[in-house]
Amino acid sequence: MVELVIKNLNAGYGAVNVLSNVSIDVPDGKTVALLGTNGNGKSTLMRCISGLIKPTAGSIELREEDGSVIDLTEATPQEIVDAGVAQVPEGRRLFPDLTVEENLTLGAYRQAARATLSTNLDYAFALFPRLAERKTQLAGSMSGGEQQMLAVARALMSDPRVLLIDEPSVGLAPILVSQMIEKIGELGESRGLTILMAEQNFNQAIKIADKGYIIVHGEIAFASKDATDLRENDMVKSYYLGA
Repeated sequence: MVELVIKNLNAGYGAVNVLSNVSIDVPDGKTVALLGTNGNGKSTLMRCISGLIKPTAGSIELREEDGSVIDLTEATPQEIVDAGVAQVPEGRRLFPDLTVEENLTLGAYRQAARATLSTNLDYAFALFPRLAERKTQLAGSMSGGEQQMLAVARALMSDPRVLLIDEPSVGLAPILVSQMIEKIGELGESRGLTILMAEQNFNQAIKIADKGYIIVHGEIAFASKDATDLRENDMVKSYYLGA
């Protein structure tokens, strides 16, 4: 069991502060949606958790079942991956000149994942049968939807405990967005993953979220207690769901 806890996080780029006192909690085995339109700090927060941006204040912790705590704010990106945190970046960031299977194999580069490479590869192909059909195809020649499948599957190859998914709906047709969100929802149930998903498509995200946060101008404007609280919030209904 593992819980991701972020408290009073400040971060930015040079002299520009993007996140201000951000606090969120992603409970073990739950899917939490980080909701907000472009430019409000979702990706910056994801990069902080992955160690790509160092916060100027606050804490990012992985809390274990036995009470031990892993401080991610001082860890390198490699140490964070070794702790069981994987990210599906916005824009997919695949290796376009490598095949589907080669991209997946590279996802299992951390030592703990090598022992389960074959099992995780089978799982990835079962989750996304299209990838199995196209395992020898170059990633760069695939459609946007297929590339997003590959990006998610590659992250799973590291055998993570915590999965960060940044804007999985970007650039996809509406039917593909629905299918992708559905697959992400399956991960929490079938793998018991702790998932933080940054997404601007509110209608789709709230279908699978156990709870959610709305980020506006780098601050948490609303934190829901559960999925019902998120769906029924007046701010969500008025500004994001067109009610």
